[in-house]
Amino acid sequence: MAEQPQAGLETDPRFPSGPWVGFFIQKHPPLGRHDMELDLTFCAGVMQGDGRDLVGTFVITGRYDLGDGHCDWTKYYLGRHEVYYDGFNEGKGIWGGWRIPAQGGAPELRGGFYIWPKGTPDPTNSHLAEAISLEPAVEAEEPVPALS
Repeated sequence: MAEQPQAGLETDPRFPSGPWVGFFIQKHPPLGRHDMELDLTFCAGVMQGDGRDLVGTFVITGRYDLGDGHCDWTKYYLGRHEVYYDGFNEGKGIWGGWRIPAQGGAPELRGGFYIWPKGTPDPTNSHLAEAISLEPAVEAEEPVPALS
């Protein structure tokens, strides 16, 4: 028997409640792509959840729009700072940008992110769409002299 969604949870397949995975990218130390794990709930335009990444444990509160796929939320690191996320869901997860406003003389920080439902393929991985043979298309009957 098929599992029934919990009462009130979003039924749009772009916004499944449950475990999500993804990453954020930053241009300041520690540089690069950093993984995150999230447990999200989508219900009547409200997005809530929690998770963890290299910075620590966090909670999320935000909203999403079924019309255009726009999402925005605040990630609250417990006992630390807040990060503001703004992105879009076009059916392959949510992508966009994050920012930490300038505070106490520190500059504003910005970067990108991508999250998607756990168990679905990473939408950022490129995959082979077509292959070519590296063998010669035509074999010469006689050796071809090397140019000097």
